[in-house]
Amino acid sequence: MAQYVPGFEWTEESLVVRKFIFDFWAETGRAPNLRHMHEGTGLARRRIVQALKLLQTGIVVVVDQDSPNCDILKAPPFSAFPSQVEMYIDDTFHSFIGCAHEAVAVSNMPQFQGTECRLESYCACCLEPITLWSTSFSLSRSVPADPLVHIAMPLWDWVHDDMKAMCDNTNLVKDLDHALEYEKMIGRRGIVMTLDQVRQYVEPAVGIRGWDYHWPPQSQNPERLIARIKELGVDMSPWGL
Repeated sequence: MAQYVPGFEWTEESLVVRKFIFDFWAETGRAPNLRHMHEGTGLARRRIVQALKLLQTGIVVVVDQDSPNCDILKAPPFSAFPSQVEMYIDDTFHSFIGCAHEAVAVSNMPQFQGTECRLESYCACCLEPITLWSTSFSLSRSVPADPLVHIAMPLWDWVHDDMKAMCDNTNLVKDLDHALEYEKMIGRRGIVMTLDQVRQYVEPAVGIRGWDYHWPPQSQNPERLIARIKELGVDMSPWGL
């Protein structure tokens, strides 16, 4: 459980593995496997696996702990499997991005500073394309203009074990009407955020992610996040908040 995790310190091995994962993914567009991590860090198999488990506890990666290979599924902003957002650099596919929030955040990664990132996604309701262009955490345009981000999972349920379900339930929609139609399809109420609200929401995390070698472990605190989202003016009444 990654909710209300007491504060802890990273091991040096976990910091080495974390840096390698993000550098490798930014360079290659894919997640490293155990051999890549061994060759890149010099760590033995058991030490790598234990580091990955600690990184998952601190909400940095999602790994399949039931697999003997401890497969990496996510290291936000990246997704190892086909997600609802694709990133293109110079019109060439780079990688899948974890969710609509990460579509706004990814261009702030140090490896992409000064590079225009094109994020190809779609409306969760009708599957029509939605495209964003972003450079150094500045969104220059979107087609269609002013899409919304729909969140279908209440914050109380985020990161019970890992962040995958939270990401899967955060999607782009063309507008409020499409958000409401999407809710009928999935039988679940949600909230919507503008892209500017998303940018303000993710800014504290993406300001240190990848930049600070020692960026601290995170813990899911629903009350704190609810208060922050309310501060941004997001209507949370669909969840009775």
